[in-house]
Amino acid sequence: MIRTRFAPSPTGPLHLGHAYSAITAHDFARRQGGEFLLRIEDLDQSRARPKWTAQIFEDLAWLGLTWDGPVVHQASRSAAYAAALTTLSERGLLYGCRCSRRDIAQAASAPQEDAAPIWGPDGLVYPGTCRPPVGGTPLDGSAQRLNMAAALAGCADIAFEELANDLQTPINHLHNTSHYIENIGDVVLSRHDGAAAYHLAVVVDDAAQEITHVLRGADLLNATPIHALLQSLLGYQKPRYHHHTLVRDDKGKRLAKRDDAKAIAKFRREGASPNDIRRMVGLPPRPSS
Repeated sequence: MIRTRFAPSPTGPLHLGHAYSAITAHDFARRQGGEFLLRIEDLDQSRARPKWTAQIFEDLAWLGLTWDGPVVHQASRSAAYAAALTTLSERGLLYGCRCSRRDIAQAASAPQEDAAPIWGPDGLVYPGTCRPPVGGTPLDGSAQRLNMAAALAGCADIAFEELANDLQTPINHLHNTSHYIENIGDVVLSRHDGAAAYHLAVVVDDAAQEITHVLRGADLLNATPIHALLQSLLGYQKPRYHHHTLVRDDKGKRLAKRDDAKAIAKFRREGASPNDIRRMVGLPPRPSS
């Protein structure tokens, strides 16, 4: 069965870009008699707010979207993330890191044969300051990083399938190992406070919810090689992906939650209809029931 999901963070109002992503995933599943699931990515409890979770439900329902099964909250999934971390740790693929963002920036900006710092999916590519020669035991109070070179050495399948714009034609994506090491680096899988990082949580949750197709914004395309690698390391079935174009403002800038002018709730208050929202983001009107 086709199973898609929408996974917003409750840190602000949903905007037109969220509407595009949610509608696309919802309609794709419904056209094929599949299921559409809702997941609340509230790992960052310092920023998550119940009022935004409530508004997510209201906005999606107003758009005419329905979801199957219970809503999953990442804040309640710590045991599942810990189990995945243990699996990786037992294979010697994690190591502890106490570097701050400033430490990483200073190390990355140090003269290295005039090479410019490289930016990856999580910002500056980690220079490997805390990386042990082979694996390592995470330190108390430290972040846990994936030893990328060791992980690649123990993983034969790092490819993933991307659906073309017709949402049907699969295109095989395969990055070489040098791309992972030079342009991604040793990503954080668990933060200093012990909470799972996004890359680990999203992979564990997609597997647990048996997601078959991940339809999300093009801004996450650079993160998908990380997810494909983790899926292989953890023995998960890989979903197919589609990274749609981003909804942008009149100046061509991608929308952010702080841009209340494009919030779905604002359009609702001003009398817009769900089909007006669909038209604004270039999607067909809601099918008649």
